[in-house]
Amino acid sequence: MKKNAKKKKRNYKHFVKWFWAIIGFFFILFNLFILGIVMGVFGKLPDAHQLENPDSPLATEIYSSDGVLLGKFFNENRSKVAYDEINPLVFNALIATEDVRFKKHSGIDLRGTLSIPYYLIRGQNRGASTISQQLAKNLFHRKYFNTLFQKIVQKMKEWVIAVRLERYYTKQEIITMYLNTVDFGSQSWGLKAASKTYFNKLPDSLNIQEAATLVGVLKAVTRYNPYLNPENSKSRRNVVLGQMYKYGFIKSQTEFDSLIDLPIKLDYKVESHNRGLARYFREFLRMDLREWCSENGYDLYSSGLKIYTTIDSRMQTYAEEATHEHMKSLQESFFKHWKGRKNAPFSHLSEKEIEIIIHRAIKQTDRYRSLIAEGKSWEEILENFHIKRKMKVFSYDGDIEKEMSAWDSIHYYKYFLNPGFMAMDTRSGQIKAWVGGIDYRYFKYDHVNKKAKRQVGSTFKPFVYTVGIMEAYSPCRKVPNVQYVFPDFDNWKPKNSDNKYGGMMSLKEGMARSVNCITAFVMKEVGPEAVLKLISNMGIDISNMDPYPSLSLGTPDVSVFEMVGAFNTYGNNGTWVEPTFITRIEDKNGNTIKEYVAREVEVLKNTYNYVMLDMLQAVTRGYGTGVRLRYRYNFTNQIGGKTGTTQNNSDGWFIGTTPEITAGCWVGAEDRSVHFRRTDLGQGASMALPVWALFMQKTYADSTLGYKKSDFDIPEEELPVELDCSKYEQEEEFNGLVE
Repeated sequence: MKKNAKKKKRNYKHFVKWFWAIIGFFFILFNLFILGIVMGVFGKLPDAHQLENPDSPLATEIYSSDGVLLGKFFNENRSKVAYDEINPLVFNALIATEDVRFKKHSGIDLRGTLSIPYYLIRGQNRGASTISQQLAKNLFHRKYFNTLFQKIVQKMKEWVIAVRLERYYTKQEIITMYLNTVDFGSQSWGLKAASKTYFNKLPDSLNIQEAATLVGVLKAVTRYNPYLNPENSKSRRNVVLGQMYKYGFIKSQTEFDSLIDLPIKLDYKVESHNRGLARYFREFLRMDLREWCSENGYDLYSSGLKIYTTIDSRMQTYAEEATHEHMKSLQESFFKHWKGRKNAPFSHLSEKEIEIIIHRAIKQTDRYRSLIAEGKSWEEILENFHIKRKMKVFSYDGDIEKEMSAWDSIHYYKYFLNPGFMAMDTRSGQIKAWVGGIDYRYFKYDHVNKKAKRQVGSTFKPFVYTVGIMEAYSPCRKVPNVQYVFPDFDNWKPKNSDNKYGGMMSLKEGMARSVNCITAFVMKEVGPEAVLKLISNMGIDISNMDPYPSLSLGTPDVSVFEMVGAFNTYGNNGTWVEPTFITRIEDKNGNTIKEYVAREVEVLKNTYNYVMLDMLQAVTRGYGTGVRLRYRYNFTNQIGGKTGTTQNNSDGWFIGTTPEITAGCWVGAEDRSVHFRRTDLGQGASMALPVWALFMQKTYADSTLGYKKSDFDIPEEELPVELDCSKYEQEEEFNGLVE
């Protein structure tokens, strides 16, 4: 009996010895393993610099001049938010759900880790990763591994990095960094983007149930997405609220019971470049900044830049409203105008010519490029484009679903007239509104962009008259309304649009009525070279313009951007100021890395400029082509402007300048063969001027903008010519020049 007892005792000691030996072996092995990780045996760990400056991709944010976020450029829609910009309810929900001992541990929750085997035995899958460990994973170990050993190595690395993060950062900084890095689904990385996407709020405005909903999403971004799976999301939100109640963040059973019964109310908008304000401008900005970013070592989509633009969100809204309002009405008229017409809406084209246009449009589509990549022949591509299927198409009353072929859709969109509108502050040159088309989702081409050039028609005429005024021609000077011949240019002889001639007409009346022959007279006197020199100083690209007298009738193609900038010279007392659209760029830390200052060029003396303003105001008064600004839109303030209509009514223009704002609008179809058949419908005063008028009405009505109806500055110096035509005629009679 004693023998057996001694033997059992020996066996017990032997077992204990081996037990502790094995424990010691694994302890030493574990420490060697950790040491190997720290030493970089299993892959390099982030160094001190990387820990202090973690590289997390941040979206570039675009801001208006009045502080509104217009949009973002991103690969991951992520924006940083500071600790004090987050409602504490979000922290409470996160801690209660993910890491209740967050404020007590130093990166690793040993109590939670040691409890894992217990929960596994009970069949419960419960993780023990702390917020610090999850942050370590988000910042430095985002890839997934297949083998168990790789997963163990990854987990140990997260432990080491988590401990290091706790040494470098405060608890406030760690939890804020975590919320800035996590994926909330719906293309929203970070709390700021998620708050905006799901609730259209900033993080400091979230209420307790919204905070719980967002924290609940982190468990599984698709399964608990409140938009995609509302019932799952509500259930998960209530779990989070339950954790908050359990750990004292919700004080009473009554409050908890009332919260879990609340529905989830979303204001859901996924961030998209196709939506929001100033879509055409944002795309122009993206293209403009790509080269600068590349040259200066920034990534436009991940460097977290902040672009502060000159666009005013209120004025941009008014511009988009004005454009939509007028274009909807104009398009209805255009549809009626062409209803029942053969080969509509193409004017005077044969079916073969129309087919060529449609074929050209096909070759510009993504579908064509995709089919070409698949090795399809032209015949197969045409067959594909004739297959009917359901598709959404644009209408002014909202998207509509139709069954049509891609061929039909191309023809459908050929019917639409397109606008291009830009407004700028007269004195500063800052662009305040930019509308490049009808709807960016369906019409990608930007009709304001400097590369989008269309024939300008009579809006070019003031430049010709300006050169004449600079040579001391009086606006009151009368010349014969006859056809003038240019012998050096194949005896070119321009006609008046109404084919009416005879009598004498003043230069002012000639410009106000947009009479071609009077403009041709001035061009013959001053020469096209002088006109080209003038407009070059006013910011218009003349590289593709030849010094022909036909310039006087507006034959050149010029962009809305250039034309508005040039006309602004008149409102700005004769000084051209470069149209600017950015004030400054900041890096992700708020440091200004680029500032923009507009260039200025004195084009003509203030006194000569005032004479031109007098002529431009005649366009919007009395018999001028822009007079409907007075009788239809009730403007009483001083406005200098010019309408423009090109051959066959393919392009309609109006540009107007005031002491406060210069704005211009072009309207026309994608193809110049698509237009109104009647000038009363297709002239600039009908197609483009109403957009200008509606925009200015809305702008002046908003007192917060600070724009007041004022008069142009009268020069202190004596004017070079007489503006009172009654006095001018008396002087001419006295000198024997008028019989």
